[in-house]
Amino acid sequence: MNKEEYRDTEKFTSAIQAIFPKLMHYLNAEESRELTGLGITPSQINALLVLYFHDSLTMGELSSEIYLAESAATRLVNRLVNLNLVKRRGDENDRRIVRVALTSYGRQLSRLVFERRSFRFNNLAQRLEPTERENLVVSLQAVMRVFESQEGKVMPSEHEVDPGIK
Repeated sequence: MNKEEYRDTEKFTSAIQAIFPKLMHYLNAEESRELTGLGITPSQINALLVLYFHDSLTMGELSSEIYLAESAATRLVNRLVNLNLVKRRGDENDRRIVRVALTSYGRQLSRLVFERRSFRFNNLAQRLEPTERENLVVSLQAVMRVFESQEGKVMPSEHEVDPGIK
């Protein structure tokens, strides 16, 4: 199919249906490889990476970022605490609030996974043309915007994320 044919909703849907299972298989296999030997699950690394980019989050903030109910996020954090990857502490301004942050071991593990992913995505970037890279990022942002709007969340537009995108 040429690009123009994807403007038809049914053809677009068929193309996505054909691509998606293969893409998910590839991403799941890559994730399994990057976590091999680390003794953590994909859900746990997602939480660790969110905390890697945010110094400290409340349980509510973390659960929202990793798309889990707060009760499920609490169970996940309990496991991470037991693995000495995160620590809980009270909020300085409000004792009712519990904050979650990485331990030094959690930060090292998160950095390792981040570096593995960076290597993989740099490899991908080198194999794509610059316009393909730009189109891919813009398209994925659009997909996330739609998914999040369906869930009642609002993702910033690509211009708010990267003002250089036109």
